[in-house]
Amino acid sequence: MSLQLSTGLRNAMLDYKAIASDLMVGTTISFGDGTGEVSRDQILDSGNGLAGFSVGDKITVSGSTSNDGSYEILAVAAAAISVPPTSLSTEAAGDTVILAAARGGSLADLMKYGTIHIYSGGQPTDADQAETGTKLVEITQSSGAFSTGVETNGLVMGNVTSSALKRESGEVWSGTAGASGTAGWFRFYANTIVSGAST
Repeated sequence: MSLQLSTGLRNAMLDYKAIASDLMVGTTISFGDGTGEVSRDQILDSGNGLAGFSVGDKITVSGSTSNDGSYEILAVAAAAISVPPTSLSTEAAGDTVILAAARGGSLADLMKYGTIHIYSGGQPTDADQAETGTKLVEITQSSGAFSTGVETNGLVMGNVTSSALKRESGEVWSGTAGASGTAGWFRFYANTIVSGAST
């Protein structure tokens, strides 16, 4: 089995521009140094307006006295966004702070919230060709139901370490077999699945 990238994925990786994924402006935003789980730094909102942001996106802070900059989002809750340790200085709310999140053109971004299908038989000669064999299983987060174009239960990749792209920490990638057979190859689909012959 060989790694094959579709024409569309290769083109996107070469020319995909970052897009904004969420925006918030407010005076209820504060910052904590080492206050989060596993001593991560946190962006805090007493108004509980942070739930729309997404793990893995980059968040840019503007208008803060001490914390303007861009950070990777490691965890999200309504009242807190966790970022890597030693990123932020403790700062009380009061400034008018702008939080803008963006998703770029990395492989992890392009395939975010995708799914893996495992097929029997031999793989097609290139990634633009239609699937061959029988679909045996679909891999999602914790075997949850996946719907095209919906983020729920889609797979998220974590930080690159030692030149390896891995699953997001804490995620369980699994599936329930829909047919029996011997696994021969797999295809990783982006969140908006396009099947059949397609670039």
